[in-house]
Amino acid sequence: MKKIDNLTYDLLEKQLINIVEKKYNIKQIFEWIHKKNVLNFKEMTNISLEKRKELESIYEFTKFELIKRFDSKLDETKKYLFMLEDNNIIESVFLKYSYGNTACISSQVGCKMGCKFCASTKNGLIRNLSVGEMLGQIYRIQTDTNEKINNIVIMGTGEPLENYDNVINFIRIVNSEMGQNISLRKITLSTCGVIKGIYKLAKEGLPITLAISLHAAEQEKREKIIPSAKKFKLPELIKACDYYVEETNRRMTFEYIMIENFNDTLQDAYALSKLLKNKLCNINLIPYNFVKENDMKPSQNYNINRFKKILLKNGLNATVRRELGSDINAACGQLRNDFL
Repeated sequence: MKKIDNLTYDLLEKQLINIVEKKYNIKQIFEWIHKKNVLNFKEMTNISLEKRKELESIYEFTKFELIKRFDSKLDETKKYLFMLEDNNIIESVFLKYSYGNTACISSQVGCKMGCKFCASTKNGLIRNLSVGEMLGQIYRIQTDTNEKINNIVIMGTGEPLENYDNVINFIRIVNSEMGQNISLRKITLSTCGVIKGIYKLAKEGLPITLAISLHAAEQEKREKIIPSAKKFKLPELIKACDYYVEETNRRMTFEYIMIENFNDTLQDAYALSKLLKNKLCNINLIPYNFVKENDMKPSQNYNINRFKKILLKNGLNATVRRELGSDINAACGQLRNDFL
């Protein structure tokens, strides 16, 4: 059966125009699914019983089960394990900040990019998530916490630009005024540098924030921790980023995980300053979150602060990400790997 929660409003309208009595019923159905987050047709009380039965014979809702929640004792972070209808498991994170609640969601089951600092790649890529499975992470977290999600980061398991069409449709639905109405400016998409996807995204007219998983300012060093960098060369990646900024007039984010004795030296800081000089961007320095699958260690606070000062001195915007949920393995992929 077709999954009704996979459909954008335009697609829903095309498919239902000959089923429901009135066009406004399509809007009502969309709102039941994406604003009120019902899980069956029986709850759509302003749609006739006859039409609900007809819908039920054609469509179904994405099955999505919360199997475990982990609550941090250090802050208000919550990490979720969800089981999909094919018994695959994904994870999501709920984070509380002063500027609002953030959901970090996955876009794939597993990942093929092979980044050395990430636990998500351990078992490779299994499959893309559907639109409904990405939306389900937002809807279930809101239901569980009874709190509104204000910000979304597509930064969990998977490479979003390798699941391009579903991710774009997810963004359009979650932004819809008939749905959650989450501002596009409060949605961040993180990529390790899928160059064709960056050029394509720049033309979508979606003023979201694009975050590049950079982590090294030199090609050879970047390849050591991001195998896909061999395909997505650094000069071409920076050129694509420049194009994105030019097309969207949006400040980009460059993520830089601080790994002890690898990319946290003075030389690394000056190399990064040179690479991103005069770019419309923010650099997010991220203390490395220990992953048992490798022997990397986080940089010392002194080195992180020294690194940041060099960037600031060279005219770049730089922040250090506040570590949340460290006691519940909040790094991508860790909980799922432990559960499998």
